[in-house]
Amino acid sequence: MTKFLVLIGDGMSDLPLKELGGRTPLEAAKTPNMDFLAKHGVCGLVNNVPPGLEPGSDVAAMSIFGYDAKKYYTGRGPLEAASLGVELNPNEVAFRCNLVTIENGRMKDFTADHISTAEAKNIFKFLNAKIGSKNIRFYPGLSYRNLLVMRTESRKQTAGLRDLKTTPPHDITGRAIGKFLPKGRGAERLVSLMNESEVLLHQMKSQATTIWPWGQGEAPKMPAFRKKFKKKAAVITAVHLLKGLGKIIGMKIINVPGATGYLDTNYRGKAEYALRELKRSDVVFVHVEAPDEAGHEGDARKKIRAIEDFDKLVVGTILLRVRGMGDGVRVLVLPDHPTPCKLMTHTSDAVPFVIYPSRVTRHPLRVTGYNEKAIKRAKLKIQKGHELLAKFLGGKL
Repeated sequence: MTKFLVLIGDGMSDLPLKELGGRTPLEAAKTPNMDFLAKHGVCGLVNNVPPGLEPGSDVAAMSIFGYDAKKYYTGRGPLEAASLGVELNPNEVAFRCNLVTIENGRMKDFTADHISTAEAKNIFKFLNAKIGSKNIRFYPGLSYRNLLVMRTESRKQTAGLRDLKTTPPHDITGRAIGKFLPKGRGAERLVSLMNESEVLLHQMKSQATTIWPWGQGEAPKMPAFRKKFKKKAAVITAVHLLKGLGKIIGMKIINVPGATGYLDTNYRGKAEYALRELKRSDVVFVHVEAPDEAGHEGDARKKIRAIEDFDKLVVGTILLRVRGMGDGVRVLVLPDHPTPCKLMTHTSDAVPFVIYPSRVTRHPLRVTGYNEKAIKRAKLKIQKGHELLAKFLGGKL
């Protein structure tokens, strides 16, 4: 029976950079393992962000997992709530709640200098004691990535919170925050919480200066992965967003020691745990956040390092085991979305993918490596990202 591995280099795709001689970080990075896959597999471009939706990892990951985000997406917050074991009741809205650093009215750091999980836990314990209530609860997550759940008294109020205009803080690094504060019916309640948190965080002398709620929504209703694809699946990630999505669709969540969601993550451990899990699951998703974080920082050198570590320690470790096994194990490698260094945020552009080994005749134009320019020559394009997984699992690619 064939097993399947999906390796996600979050935000790997990029735009050409002057500082790299007109190359993207993927072109500049040394990626012998992904290059091997590209030369011996089938390559193409895939759109993981449906038209009309924001290019967030939540939307793009839903597509990679094989679900139409236009049909099932309700917001990022509910996915992170599921990861933390927070069950949303009717009239409750979950927000992703960053700890951020604002300086002189500008978003200095959307991670509060990658605040430690231990400090974040202390902060939210303090905030719950001071401004929490039966209608307002904070839940610590991982580092700066945390959760706020707000309860309302009516469906009208719930709809107001759900439909607020909020902005991901990683989209506005270095920019004045005034015009990006929550807007819409009920926004004043959220802004008041942010202001209160600013006073309390100042008392704590934290590098985090305020909370930043965004990505809100109600609990989604999605069919189980096993029912939809007739296969048992697992996911390996340090990010609560993907853990939550996995839990909602019935995937097994594999926690790897040393997985951090940053450049210091346990790359090799993720690959080894994935190979081990293939004995029990049919499909294993391995997600690495580091390239995306470097893109948000606008640091091309860090991004190259993250891509090279992903290639060597994740793809390379897996390729060493599966190469020569024929159809026994098939591998799909792709980013979820681009995170261009010069934009420091996500875009909706198509991303390169490679499947190895291929079950179809390879593209007539020889692909020389795994990067945006080389794979564009293959001329294979999947317009609806959620269709790629079914083609991969079904042997149509």
